[in-house]
Amino acid sequence: MSEVSYRRIARDGFWDNNPALAQLLGLCPLLAVSGTIVNAVSLGLATTLVLIGSNVTVSLIRNAVPKEIRIPVFVLVIAAFVTIVELLMHAYLYDLYKILGIFVPLIVTNCAIIGRAEAFASKQRVDRALLDGLTMGLGFTCALVVLGTLREFIGFGTLFANTHLVLGEWARELTLTPFPDYRGFLLAVLPPGAFIGLGLLIALKNVIDRRLEQRRAALPAATAAPVTES
Repeated sequence: MSEVSYRRIARDGFWDNNPALAQLLGLCPLLAVSGTIVNAVSLGLATTLVLIGSNVTVSLIRNAVPKEIRIPVFVLVIAAFVTIVELLMHAYLYDLYKILGIFVPLIVTNCAIIGRAEAFASKQRVDRALLDGLTMGLGFTCALVVLGTLREFIGFGTLFANTHLVLGEWARELTLTPFPDYRGFLLAVLPPGAFIGLGLLIALKNVIDRRLEQRRAALPAATAAPVTES
């Protein structure tokens, strides 16, 4: 497989091939955990760490693993990094770990991680595999955070609630309530609200992509237009 440029890798991870908005992978944790910003950031960063670790490891061992058993080996590698992240959260962020629950170990079955290991990391050098894991993870995290921000604000009327679960008791003061009298909209924090919010984000991305394509198509035509003398 030919080497992909760093710029292309970054663009794929953050926008063109975003796991959540373009590939539509990892939707189960994305929809279930994105009720608040803190939950979204936490699961997104955990997924990013697993992506980076698994991509780098798969790239390092890609020439030593027979093709017949590469998928089971990749799953074991991913499971090892998920276990590390899970134990760290259990030790240092136990209250948050209880909230995220089953969705932390379920990172093992996230198709975005397995897909990147098989389709990219197993065919690229370590530096490109690392960048791919970083940008894909951060792209997934960004989608989580945007959806979590919308759902928390519309559903509860707050921003950055439960930040103390990550930063300590002092972080309770970081919770924002822009409209104190707002009682929230229940649909936003229920599963249907998650589907509606994700659908709106995907629609917005498609609109932006379409306008960018129209602009790129119009640029050569404008450049090639003959210049008329007055």
